[in-house]
Amino acid sequence: MYNSILVPIDISEGDLTQQVISHVQTHAVMNTTKVHFLTVIPSLPYYSSLGLAYSVEMPKMQEFREEVQAKLDDIVKQFKIPANKIQTHVTTGSPKDQILKLADTMSTDLIIIASHRPDISTYLLGSTAAAVVRHAKCAVLVVR
Repeated sequence: MYNSILVPIDISEGDLTQQVISHVQTHAVMNTTKVHFLTVIPSLPYYSSLGLAYSVEMPKMQEFREEVQAKLDDIVKQFKIPANKIQTHVTTGSPKDQILKLADTMSTDLIIIASHRPDISTYLLGSTAAAVVRHAKCAVLVVR
């Protein structure tokens, strides 16, 4: 049924990853699916919020990207999906924008995304999950 599944992973939120493992495994086994795992490195405004005002203080992006890729690769092993069905992606920018962009680029059939416990501003879903649900051109499974 699904040929391409996108699974956004927040590498700093292990609990969210645990929530989606069984759902991803079920869909990957039932179908001849390619599973794309994506993690997004926040862009410059994130570093500014940490007080890193000057570019010389920012981590060396290539080294940082390699560390993030290694962490994503470790997380993906938890899913126990055959390597020929997996592709990983690391991008930089706004998580919701990058998820939607990759979903369009890869002609994704299904996005499986975990959601934080919402606060009053997002009411039912976390803000990233809510934006993906609103704007995705494919089916979205939100796991909580």
